[in-house]
Amino acid sequence: MDTKIVRINPEKVEDFEKELKEAAEIIKRGGLVAFPTETVYGLGANALDSSASEKIYKAKGRPSDNPLIIHIADKKDYEKYCIVENSSFEKLVEDFVPGPITIIQKKRDIIPDTVTAGMDTVAVRLPSHKIAKRLIELAGVPIAAPSANTSGRPSPTKAEHVIEDMLGRVDMIIDGGECEVGLESTIVLLKQDGATLLRPGGITLEMLKESIGDIKIDKAIKGKLEKDEKPLAPGMKYRHYAPRVPVVILKGEREAVLNFMNKEIKKEGTGIICYREDGFDGENVEVLGSIDDKNEMAHRLFDLLRKFDSKNSVKVIYTPLPPESDIGLALVNRLIKASGYTVKEV
Repeated sequence: MDTKIVRINPEKVEDFEKELKEAAEIIKRGGLVAFPTETVYGLGANALDSSASEKIYKAKGRPSDNPLIIHIADKKDYEKYCIVENSSFEKLVEDFVPGPITIIQKKRDIIPDTVTAGMDTVAVRLPSHKIAKRLIELAGVPIAAPSANTSGRPSPTKAEHVIEDMLGRVDMIIDGGECEVGLESTIVLLKQDGATLLRPGGITLEMLKESIGDIKIDKAIKGKLEKDEKPLAPGMKYRHYAPRVPVVILKGEREAVLNFMNKEIKKEGTGIICYREDGFDGENVEVLGSIDDKNEMAHRLFDLLRKFDSKNSVKVIYTPLPPESDIGLALVNRLIKASGYTVKEV
């Protein structure tokens, strides 16, 4: 497949109507378009077309029991695709939409089972990114879009990441620059009996509690699902976000973690992820950000993990476990999944 790459300035979307109309036509006729959002790049197809959605799974090598998120362009479109059963829905929409939050509710029959992995619920998001919003408007259909990467690899936050994974697998890649948040959306499941956080993201647990009060935390955020358990949302079951070499998370007091990394960095094949204040330097060292700026860490994480794939000498990556407050919980979640739940006490 020939993949067309177009560059669109997200601050001047109105100047790229021709390119966006072409992308929308691809979506309408059942093709695949990778496009930027405020979280990560998405791999989009017509969410109402079962065969188009199947192409997403094939292009990514994604397990068919891993449901997709559908993206809409207007708040009134929620009622077209899902059934509201929880009073918290309106508050979440009022406080955080458009933005990096996905809400799961009972689906309407118009959504194919291929999109929801056969479940009776659907995950819906209204992105704030100008390119994403205009593309969905022009397509005139909801767009099913997981992250635009090969399944299991770090999610793409730059067009170059998408090109690396998806060139020749999709019809078009829209290069809209670097994504702002850098981590996938927060996912909240709403049922009649309450709300559950399934995946943390830019809308933090603290923000959710301030908005709707009590919210449960799903065990899959920091733990494994059983083999026969079906994931309720993307990123819950399988190893995700991972570079090609093993990642080991270091848990312990800061001084103990620094001492361990000091010893290991001297060994051949060791890669280190550290904070700016740690003072490590070298070819196999990548700085996640300042220890006091978890938003910077979130923005840099996936790009940093991908950089290690170009370091052929690295055989193992050690990283500290970030604090869990605010967006730190999302960082912990992504690192635990990237490591395959490999946490070392030091």
